[in-house]
Amino acid sequence: MKYILVTGGVISGVGKGVIASSFGTILKHCNIHVTSIKIDPYINIDAGTFSPYEHGEVYVLDDGGEVDLDLGNYERFLDITLHRDNNITTGKIYQHVISKERRGDYLGKTVQVIPHITDAIQEWVERVAKQSVTKDGDKPDVCIIELGGTIGDIEGMPFVEAFRQFQFRVKKENFCCAHVSLVPQPKSTGEPKTKPTQSSVRELRGLGLSPDLIVCRSELPIGDCVKEKISNFCHVAPEQVITIHDLSSIYRVPLLMESQGVIEFLNDRLQLNIGTPRPRYFMRKWRDLADRTDHLRKEVNIALVGKYTKLEDSYASVTKALQHACIQVGYKLKLTYIEADNLEHNTKAIDPVLYHEAWHQLCRSNGVIVPGGFGKRGMLGKMEACGWCRTNDKPFLGICLGLQVAVVEFARNVLGIEDANSIEIDPETDHPLVIDMPEYNPEQMGGTMRLGKRCTRFTENNSLIKQLYGNKNFIEERHRHRYEINPKYIDDLEAAGLKFVGHDEENLRMEIAELEGHSYYVATQFHPEYLSRPLKPSPPFLGLILASVGKLKHYLAKGCKLSPQVVSDNDSDTENLVDDDETTNNERG
Repeated sequence: MKYILVTGGVISGVGKGVIASSFGTILKHCNIHVTSIKIDPYINIDAGTFSPYEHGEVYVLDDGGEVDLDLGNYERFLDITLHRDNNITTGKIYQHVISKERRGDYLGKTVQVIPHITDAIQEWVERVAKQSVTKDGDKPDVCIIELGGTIGDIEGMPFVEAFRQFQFRVKKENFCCAHVSLVPQPKSTGEPKTKPTQSSVRELRGLGLSPDLIVCRSELPIGDCVKEKISNFCHVAPEQVITIHDLSSIYRVPLLMESQGVIEFLNDRLQLNIGTPRPRYFMRKWRDLADRTDHLRKEVNIALVGKYTKLEDSYASVTKALQHACIQVGYKLKLTYIEADNLEHNTKAIDPVLYHEAWHQLCRSNGVIVPGGFGKRGMLGKMEACGWCRTNDKPFLGICLGLQVAVVEFARNVLGIEDANSIEIDPETDHPLVIDMPEYNPEQMGGTMRLGKRCTRFTENNSLIKQLYGNKNFIEERHRHRYEINPKYIDDLEAAGLKFVGHDEENLRMEIAELEGHSYYVATQFHPEYLSRPLKPSPPFLGLILASVGKLKHYLAKGCKLSPQVVSDNDSDTENLVDDDETTNNERG
């Protein structure tokens, strides 16, 4: 097993996740099987109890693991399936070590950070790397490990020490360290500054890890003279300095890294036996994807009505899923974030300017998405958005809470149940359209929801959403919720036109709702965004974008295949797009 450790310097959020994912993308195109591990130095057991404002979205895996959003980057870029143990936190490590101490596994010894915590980290990494299996059933050849935070943070010290030891444990030819550092370019001087990178590398070396690659992140391209300076002061060869400036899309990052000799270096450093010369059309699909993204001209305006819109990372997977669908259809995504509070007309404290601006943005959109969330705030605003889309034939996609508010709005304004509500909002309501699940444990917050990949069975043959999924009888999608639609009201809702076309395997839980006679009014209890991929967009998102640009009917009439007539004329690579993704819907599920 080969290991690539990716560390960060100068500031957090410098792009380690995309860099780590890009290493994996390049290696996968060389027929090297890869897996990934993300290390987060916080004491939480997992990301499940985080506020979206604290750490961005919580990403959910097949096995129900609630993990850092960077694992979403790995799954999307590499098209692999990760598990909860692929996300290591300080809390998990300490919990593991303390449990062993309580069992007496240490035979009365004093349990310390060194060697017990550092040994536990190394054993965890080796175990996960060696037990991982690709979709084809193969064992990975390379494990890419991203160490969260910044070198020098006190929280990350045990992990840095663990990898200092680990490099000798697995031998030099099996371990490579890539250090991602910011090279700022102050406007006052107009030139890149290398001192922060020098200091960061010096600190990393002082902790016992020498970077084999230095990946320099910058706003603008960096010249060779700056690379040579970093090479001289950081004791690496010029070819070991990789420069990544801000690009038109993240899909260009692997291409830029490959053009700077990353494959040749890793092949030599880790003895990967990658054949040369590479094929003429090496990374062609990825290059086509990046080119299509850059050449999109027409825009589709999607309004996202949410509760955490002040931090875009709160909806990272939703944004990516929308982008994947837009790229395939041939449109550039213009995503407008609307704070749900601002749509509420009966709130006395509302700023009239924000209120009118929010409604103006909603009305000008081509389609609307109402994503998940928790709590009472913004519920009325989300219902207003659902009602407006329902009555104005505006393409609409609701996810998780979006399904629940769509059902409550329908019950209030179509069935005439004025006090219909969710017990999350009003536990004493006389008409609980949304109830908590029997397995929900209110005494504990973490890991108590319905989590992970579950089966959904379709019940209607003429359903739009079923056609988008390739007319399958069942699908598998990931869930994260603790409330569900009350089965007592299903007959009344369906009689009025809101059909529940997808149920769980026991036929008790409502998974997909679809409004009769509407161009596209779909809501799901699951989170389809988690399984969306750049070359295989999620069907509900693809349906929303197609409906928003007026091409859904044509797409369905063609048997859910994107023909050149359906794709925008602006797409410079329409023919390749059709060939690459023609079987998308048949492969999903």
